[in-house]
Amino acid sequence: MPKALWLLIIGMVINVTGASFLWPLNTIYIHQELGKSLSIAGLVLMANAGAGVIGNLIGGRLFDRIGGYKTILFGISITVVSAFTLVFFHSWSYYVVLLIGLGLGSGITYPSMYAMAGSVWPEGGRKAFNSLYVAQNVGVATGAALGGLVASFRFDYVFLANGIMYIIFFFIASIGFKNMKADVSSRGQTSILDQRMIVENKAKFKALLILCVGFIICWIAYVQWASTISVHTQALGISIEQYSLIWTVNGALIVLGQPVISTLIKRWFHTLKGQIYFGLAVFMLSFFVLAQAEVFIIFVVAMVILTIGEMFVWPAVPTIAHQLAPKGKEGFYQGVVNSIGTGGRMIGPFLGGVIADLFGMQVLLYSLMLLFSVGFISTYLYDRQLKPTVEQEVMIAHKS
Repeated sequence: MPKALWLLIIGMVINVTGASFLWPLNTIYIHQELGKSLSIAGLVLMANAGAGVIGNLIGGRLFDRIGGYKTILFGISITVVSAFTLVFFHSWSYYVVLLIGLGLGSGITYPSMYAMAGSVWPEGGRKAFNSLYVAQNVGVATGAALGGLVASFRFDYVFLANGIMYIIFFFIASIGFKNMKADVSSRGQTSILDQRMIVENKAKFKALLILCVGFIICWIAYVQWASTISVHTQALGISIEQYSLIWTVNGALIVLGQPVISTLIKRWFHTLKGQIYFGLAVFMLSFFVLAQAEVFIIFVVAMVILTIGEMFVWPAVPTIAHQLAPKGKEGFYQGVVNSIGTGGRMIGPFLGGVIADLFGMQVLLYSLMLLFSVGFISTYLYDRQLKPTVEQEVMIAHKS
């Protein structure tokens, strides 16, 4: 891997570690410390994720126009200001506003990280995006474990730890990303395209949107672990430390399981589409196990199964987006993918909170299992109207 990608990986680990001090505990804090219902907590997280959707779209477009370095620094600046304000002001009204600021800043940052990864190592194919995915989960494992430990002493310290990690990421990005070459010379410029290319690009964008229908379903389900399921574990007598440990298992398994997953993919899954199919089936199994869970160890088992599923699905979607993106639109396409995922994180907590409040956790979990069937349909349909050459490009990236 090129040095530039290693710098992106280190930055991603630091950034996500900071975020993971707080996001797994948001619903618990809103519900238990601020005294709000699950539905209200879901609305707050919906606002946070909604800001992330807007940030992703802004960040993707800014990457195409001004490059990744300036875009990332802009996003981090918003995040740092929000995080350190939250250290001193975390009553109800401040908490809502500052979570929106954190969502916006993070949303602006992520598309540039992924677009830069694809640009600095174009021959890496899936490996470039998988590297950032693994880096994210190193951050999740580290931040979630430390966040639960810090919260067990005093919840206020979580906000401080969150802010310090964002400051470290700011300095890494400002120094390490400054001279990073990401082939931005042609971005934001309009070339003369014939009618055939215009039609082809529209077909590619339509394919991306169809694929993302299943992607948003996956995130609606996945985010329940950080919202309704987190509160459900508390009701069953599982401590915050144990709940944070579940996320540590998630991140550790993703890092340690990469050699096994890579071998399985090379041997058994010859297309990204097949990879996504398998991941969706594993997601369904994990929520079936989760519906039976009443003790800590079964929650761990459900998380292990869920983690296997996400290792197949999460890196595949940005890889396909990178291959579908026309020249000069890489940032925009990654912004769309990230905004769709953030949209799932926006809808999920509120939808899950309402269903859990009205009908209980069992109905919620079995409903989510059924929703995954939509992902199978969208994955099957997304490339039906693409030319064979486009489909071959996606397969080549997967094999690499």
